[in-house]
Amino acid sequence: MADKCEFCANFVSDDEFGDYCSINLDEDEMARFLSQNTDSCHYFQLYDEYKIVKKQN
Repeated sequence: MADKCEFCANFVSDDEFGDYCSINLDEDEMARFLSQNTDSCHYFQLYDEYKIVKKQN
């Protein structure tokens, strides 16, 4: 099962810096992100590219 973060609009996957969240997280939230315990992330926004394309048309 894929991690929930991979479907978030705030998730950045970078070859040079690694995976990270583009939101400024506090210390506890960053620890949850690094431990991949993201069940209760308040900043999760589903990345839906189809929704973006609909707005363009």
